[in-house]
Amino acid sequence: MREGGELVFVAVGANLGDREASFAAVVEALETEPDLLLLAASTVYETDPIGPGEQAPYLNAVLGLRSWLAPLELLRRLQRIEATLGRDRTASAIRWGARTIDLDLLFYGDRVIELPELVVPHPRVHERAFVLMPLAELAPDLVHPRLGTTIDAIARTLFDPQSVRPWRRPEGWPGAASERGLRG
Repeated sequence: MREGGELVFVAVGANLGDREASFAAVVEALETEPDLLLLAASTVYETDPIGPGEQAPYLNAVLGLRSWLAPLELLRRLQRIEATLGRDRTASAIRWGARTIDLDLLFYGDRVIELPELVVPHPRVHERAFVLMPLAELAPDLVHPRLGTTIDAIARTLFDPQSVRPWRRPEGWPGAASERGLRG
């Protein structure tokens, strides 16, 4: 395995179109990206939508990756994958509206990044059970660098089995979470 790189976590969400096919397409795209290595995938969950208007439920999960890209380059690659899969990021797109795919960079190693186009850790990660539950599967002992507490501890405060429900593994989604490379 290639040395170095940063351990990063990316949230995956979709509530438009064939959600499962979108998840499989994300994995396929990430596996072909140079300078990225897919290490682990959480369980997929179905979750209640957050946002305006009537929306269908989301599928949500988290991926653990090893990245040899600078943070902004990783963000650009994730956005390119979103665009390929039909994500609308134009000015007319509704914030927190329905989407074919959503890829959010949650953590980039233990870095704190504050740029106009990228804030890491993701500024709302600690408020969202649909992100914390799958993230806690992959990295329960990960310490949120701003809050100084573990992901597992934060997730336990937000756990709601009615709003974050395990879903079947979509075809093309990696199997059970792997520990390969998640420890450093």
